[in-house]
Amino acid sequence: MEIRPLRYFVTIVESGSLSKAARQLNVAQPALSQQLSKLEDEVGRPLLHRSSKGVTPTDNGLALYHHALFMIRQLDQALSIARSETGGVQGMVTLGLPATTVAAIGLPLVRRIRENYPYILLNVVEGMSGHIGQLMRADQLDLAVLFSKDAASDFTVEPLQVEELFLMLPEESRLVPPARKTITVAEAAQIPLILPTGSHGLRQRIEAEFENRGLSINVVAEIDSLALLMNCVYDGMGATIKPMGAIMQEGARGRNWRYLRFSDLRFRRRNFLYSLPTGRLTSAAAAVAKELKETVSSLIEDPGWSGFEKVPQERILPGVKGSGAGRHAAE
Repeated sequence: MEIRPLRYFVTIVESGSLSKAARQLNVAQPALSQQLSKLEDEVGRPLLHRSSKGVTPTDNGLALYHHALFMIRQLDQALSIARSETGGVQGMVTLGLPATTVAAIGLPLVRRIRENYPYILLNVVEGMSGHIGQLMRADQLDLAVLFSKDAASDFTVEPLQVEELFLMLPEESRLVPPARKTITVAEAAQIPLILPTGSHGLRQRIEAEFENRGLSINVVAEIDSLALLMNCVYDGMGATIKPMGAIMQEGARGRNWRYLRFSDLRFRRRNFLYSLPTGRLTSAAAAVAKELKETVSSLIEDPGWSGFEKVPQERILPGVKGSGAGRHAAE
């Protein structure tokens, strides 16, 4: 099987239309249809459902799409390495990170990669954890940080860190008396809160903790953009509940924050590092995974930051669920 038909097929699936794919590839549509027919003949199964609205992959087509993405990425990296004049570790690594994780470790991680592995092209994809999980399951990422150990099967999963969740508000806010260092869940229920939307795992966790105590959340705005959410909080519209990563870059912007621990709740969230299985993980991706873990370790050991803890290093092999997965997923 040649690689060109696979590239064509990936573009067709992603565009959802033969005509759109033909324009993107600068290939005549009849020629593209012919390549698709040859590929289906070689596979021996239909790869697309065709309708007046476009095309969607069959189950066989979806399986081929995922494997084709991986094969194309591996080939492109191999060609890049072969054409390079250096013998160092190199290649492109795609890393998916939630927004608060980017705020906490993004800059120091990129700095470490540039210093230690100048020939690695690091592609950081920021998004909500649900979206990052979808990309990982679709084989579009080499590495990802997620908040559940069973967010994607067939990957290697390692505990990375534990984040504490705080009530956050501007330093000058009058929503909580200035002398207070902690807050109860019942007190937080009386404060106007700006939170992510209901599809966000953090929002679901917060609602569950309040509901367990028979309390309702006083939500005044729902925002999935971390930057906009924190701008609204700083503008005095309410407080929020976030891990420390949400404010780690705020000092550089001249904005000072207060973060209050919950005195009657162990409010924690586990982070897990997902990576492709060993046989599919490139040396460049393995190097980025090592640097990411060392960046997190440095953060945890920094006495200037609170709210980050180590977790026992338990390696979860692809396709194997760790014990107590449901119990730990929300911690």
